[in-house]
Amino acid sequence: MELTQTRMIFYPILAAVAIPVNLLVILILLRRRCGLSRCITCYLLAMASADLTVILTDVILKQIIPLYSTDPFTEKITLCGLVDCLTYAATDLSVWFTVAFTFDRFVAVCCEKLKTKYCTWRTAVVIIGTVTVLSCLKNIPWYFRYDAVYLFFTPLFCMVKLSYYTSPLWKTFSLFHNVTTPLLPFVLIMLLNALTVRNILLASRARRRLRGQGDTQNQKDPEMENRRKSIILLFSISASFILLWMTQAVYNIHERITLNHIIDRLLKNRLPYVIGYIGPMLQLLSSCSNTCIYVVTQSKFREELKNVLTYPFALFCC
Repeated sequence: MELTQTRMIFYPILAAVAIPVNLLVILILLRRRCGLSRCITCYLLAMASADLTVILTDVILKQIIPLYSTDPFTEKITLCGLVDCLTYAATDLSVWFTVAFTFDRFVAVCCEKLKTKYCTWRTAVVIIGTVTVLSCLKNIPWYFRYDAVYLFFTPLFCMVKLSYYTSPLWKTFSLFHNVTTPLLPFVLIMLLNALTVRNILLASRARRRLRGQGDTQNQKDPEMENRRKSIILLFSISASFILLWMTQAVYNIHERITLNHIIDRLLKNRLPYVIGYIGPMLQLLSSCSNTCIYVVTQSKFREELKNVLTYPFALFCC
């Protein structure tokens, strides 16, 4: 009961915060006054749009409506599968857009020859389109995960098929899903960020040696400041993504290795039962944190944010 009450408070607050935040980010980025390249803007727009879709599907359709409705439309078997497809596809997009942007920044920092060809608006559009198509195709099987529960030949609600837990095909698909989201992104983001940070540190040492010693040592180097901010930004993104996803990732692996989660939910064994509810909450927090970390750290974005927020009051005063 306590966890249900917590969810009934948490998810509406998350939706009330995340939807305006992502809409505001999209609006500001569309104005193109943040001093960002078209390539970066394209990735950030894709990330914000994916995060917004996660909130609309996973938070509103999958969490809030079943919690507050006595007869939720998502209990219909067709919509159960459809909501699952949309939810998992949106989550994959949010995760892999983050990976794609991280790789783009890695190329921009570490690969001078490839940078001019890869870090372009056209390439970003192709990457985003490809990730979108692959994510949608990959999550189609979720539509077939449910069976209807009948009472006197009347379908009451949908329930996960028993074969989902026993079929080798479903086990293979579930393993593939858990590896691609989020285990593989974990590895890729940490690896790319480590290589990027290493390159930045080596370049910074070389630049410090070129600047020499003496009076110039006490002077601020704008380039060094930018690189320092880049390192902070990269570590912030990595820490945010991994910490918010880690609980759910571990629980998903435990769920597939054993069938204890069925007994845990029926008997409400405290630790697994609690983790099963807290994991999705932490994961969904990333839908209003990842994009904000990328863009709010930019001074021009903060200035544009201030302009957008104060514009209605300025218009009213005039």
